[in-house]
Amino acid sequence: MLFNSINFLIFFPVVVAIYFLLPHRIRWLWLLGMSCVFYMAFVPVYIFILGFTIVIDYFAGILIEKFTGKPRKLMLLVSLCANIGVLAVFKYYNFITENINQIFSSFRYPNEIPLLDMLLPIGLSFHTFQAMSYIIEVYRGNQNAEKHFGIYALYVMFFPQLVAGPIERPQNLLPQFKEKKYFEADNVLSGLQQMLWGFFKKVVIADRLALYVDSVFINHTEYGALNLSIAALFFTLQIYADFSGYSDIALGTARILGFNLMVNFDRPLISKSITEFWRRWHISLSSWFNDYLFQPLMISTRNWAMAGAGFSLLFTFFLAGLWHGAGWTFIIYGIIHGSALTYEFYTRKWRKRWSKKINASVYNSVSILLTFCFVSMALIFFRAPSVEIAFEIIVQIFHSTKAIIFSWQVGSGELTFNAFSWLVIIISLPILFIAEKYMDVKTFHPANFKNCNVYFGILLLTLILTCGIFNQTSFIYFQF
Repeated sequence: MLFNSINFLIFFPVVVAIYFLLPHRIRWLWLLGMSCVFYMAFVPVYIFILGFTIVIDYFAGILIEKFTGKPRKLMLLVSLCANIGVLAVFKYYNFITENINQIFSSFRYPNEIPLLDMLLPIGLSFHTFQAMSYIIEVYRGNQNAEKHFGIYALYVMFFPQLVAGPIERPQNLLPQFKEKKYFEADNVLSGLQQMLWGFFKKVVIADRLALYVDSVFINHTEYGALNLSIAALFFTLQIYADFSGYSDIALGTARILGFNLMVNFDRPLISKSITEFWRRWHISLSSWFNDYLFQPLMISTRNWAMAGAGFSLLFTFFLAGLWHGAGWTFIIYGIIHGSALTYEFYTRKWRKRWSKKINASVYNSVSILLTFCFVSMALIFFRAPSVEIAFEIIVQIFHSTKAIIFSWQVGSGELTFNAFSWLVIIISLPILFIAEKYMDVKTFHPANFKNCNVYFGILLLTLILTCGIFNQTSFIYFQF
């Protein structure tokens, strides 16, 4: 079920109303049932995949807590293999098989490994990583195994963040399911406003920018360097508005029910370095990789001197790129960011000395601009359908025979990015940046303005109704 759908606008108020009317002892059952309904609205049969991993992880967690020594490690291994195995089969099998078949073909080997005709379960990477987080935390002794099967299942399937995160840690979310929640006006007001903010980002900004980005990327040979450059910059804004918009809706819906999810974005577009960018962008994923992959790698390569950090960063972001999608474009995207982080790690002292010799305002402004341009260039690989097309677009940007040609209007029919679209973007982007500058990202209350919640909500609702695109476009990160 999409957040930006009529079905959800009917579904959510019903869930909230009945949730607060029910006795506390059975509220978990209602939320679990509605989470199943929410997920089954996409492809019903895939609920069994979730059920399979939930059963394995539930019993594995209990046995890990009970056993010691090798049996304990065996239970951890069984759980991780089950989760990674499901992810490997549904997300990476065809990608790996296609590459093996290409190698066979180059050696004129006549037989090919057959591909599987199946859809990727929506949000598979997200709930797989959340389940793995639980198992690893139980193994490390940081989390008690959850004995209530229904509560554990709800931890994995909680509908606000089931499909695209944030990837919650068990220490934050599991205890909240056992607390008695009360209907609180402040939670409803701030939750609804954060949902409105997320809808504004999605239907006013992201889906509007998609008209431009999709048209230019699909027909990249028809456009000059300026259109292609704008499309790359617009895609950075689009994916931020789309994904952070989803997160805002998720946090808002959870808050109305009385739950606090972790903040997933903290104004990443004003980052002054790629290191800072990943501390602000998709925080639940970057912290997951830091805690469960990068830090253990750093410990295991501590005898490698400075080389250990470089290897750990590159390998972590190689896997982070692969996590985003089964394709070489995503792998290259991850390696580009890993390389940038490695460079920043090795040059941090040199850059700090230089920063003291330059005016702080100038240095910070240039750093923000360069970081934004770097992120936009790397995202060309994220957006392009193939590595070849990504390189073609980059070459056209820097060496185009149509460099001076610029089209104000792109697309056709209902998908045209026209003068009205330019006007919407010119109005909405300043609202985005100004509001986020003065917004407390943890509580979603304006930090520097008093009594403006209602007026801000009215402004957002007006812009959504007058400028929004209501074609129920899926969120970008649903494919992961």
